[in-house]
Amino acid sequence: MMQISATLPANNLHVFQARISGGGCNYGSLLNPLGRACYTTSMMQTTTLSTTGSTRKHLANLEKLLGTEPHVILNEPEVDQPEISDHESVNNREKSLLESLNLPRIWPENKAAEEMSPRHLNRLQRLLSKSNVEYSPRNSLASRWREYHGSNNWSGLLDPLDENLRREMIRYGEFIQAAYHCFHSDPATSAEEAPSPRHVALPDRSYQVTKNLYATASVGLPRWVDKLAPGLNWMSQRTSCIGYVAVCDDPREISRMGRRDIVISLRGTATCLEWAENMRDLLVQVPGSKNPNHEKPKVECGFLSLYRTTRAHVPSLAEQVVEEIQRLIKLYKGETLSITVTGHSLGAALALLVADDLSTCAENMPPIAVYTFGGPRVGNQAFSNRLSSQNVKVLRIVNSQDLITRVPGMFVSEELDRRLRESNVANEVLNMLDNNMPWAYTHVGTELRVDTRSSPYLKPNADVACCHDLEAYLHLVDGFLATNCPFRKNAKRSLVKLVLEQNSNMKKLYTSKTSELKLNLEREMQRQLSSCLPSPSQ
Repeated sequence: MMQISATLPANNLHVFQARISGGGCNYGSLLNPLGRACYTTSMMQTTTLSTTGSTRKHLANLEKLLGTEPHVILNEPEVDQPEISDHESVNNREKSLLESLNLPRIWPENKAAEEMSPRHLNRLQRLLSKSNVEYSPRNSLASRWREYHGSNNWSGLLDPLDENLRREMIRYGEFIQAAYHCFHSDPATSAEEAPSPRHVALPDRSYQVTKNLYATASVGLPRWVDKLAPGLNWMSQRTSCIGYVAVCDDPREISRMGRRDIVISLRGTATCLEWAENMRDLLVQVPGSKNPNHEKPKVECGFLSLYRTTRAHVPSLAEQVVEEIQRLIKLYKGETLSITVTGHSLGAALALLVADDLSTCAENMPPIAVYTFGGPRVGNQAFSNRLSSQNVKVLRIVNSQDLITRVPGMFVSEELDRRLRESNVANEVLNMLDNNMPWAYTHVGTELRVDTRSSPYLKPNADVACCHDLEAYLHLVDGFLATNCPFRKNAKRSLVKLVLEQNSNMKKLYTSKTSELKLNLEREMQRQLSSCLPSPSQ
């Protein structure tokens, strides 16, 4: 810092000397506009004398009210200052110049790290050490379950976000996480024989898995690709476990929810061939009977291929889902049922195809609701209209910073598209484009929009992977209150998984404090996963 003072212009040196000689005050600075100005002794005397008359007048008025004799202090009493050595004087001058720069104001994150209150630190420690499992709310949904299941397109429940609906969305998101964990724990499948049943570590023990689901790509890679990376040969396999069907079998939970719920959970892209299918973005006609009002419903070629491709020993995903749901409807005939399809990324796209098929696979189908996280566009406007006409309710949870939600197709404002379709002339033109253009995509259903920048823990410029990450989605939903409202202070979801998976996208304040807390997050994550596994007696 002596070098800094040495570089100051000579014509301004007397200003710093005057400020330093005053001692014991906050120095004004161009970098610190909030700092108080420092006055010399002569300046203080001038100011005091100019205000003495008005001060005496105010004190006299105060005397009349209080009945006390005012005491006017014209000058501060002199205080004997201890002698300071030359070395201490130099250090004090260096410290004063550093304070005048007000570095914490330039880097507020450093200032926040220094000033984190013990209460805030304790809250952070609780979020890093509590269970990651968010069970269904204990509030009874029996009287309003159809409303929470989308009968009114979730009108009045999204902005502000209803507490019960928030927990339901998080619960269905955790069903998707279980599908991811099931795949990654054992990703390989055999091409010569039918896949054997797999255990799924469900976060909600009131549900039981009834069937594992597999999807098959229509294309394959040459065998020599596996020789390049023999340990990753599952990346090039055509058939992979993509999800499961589960049904609630706990009488108390059935009573609380007002029905027996059947869940179909689908994970996102994980293998090379699934990525290859994602890239096949031309719209193709949906097989099946045509609706006279919506003549040409179309969906993305790659999504439809994954959904309908069969292989030896493995039926198509479409056949697996329809067969299992028909079996469960027959098994629980006479009961009040609901079907919930949930998916993330690729799973969100497949969830819409599943819902479209199920809506017509049996008479008197139970109500179907779809919860999707970070889903891409799937089909054209005619496909969206077809789902609506079949009473399929769709709730899309979208992160404003997630690029995947803006593809495939040409990016057009959904609000602008809706307004144009309200015009008869524009609507006819748009319908013609929908039926003939290969990239005329549109979203389906009701939207809940969250934002990475609202999180106090994530960096506002988090990368694409973080903005599309499922755990980041659940974190944002847990903290969402309403549009343009701050992140809710009483958010309770654990930060363990978020810190482990998105450490580089966490604000430095929290990563540094996490290390200071000396928490073994990997051990905590293993403990949380083990809580979902069955006991030896089961």
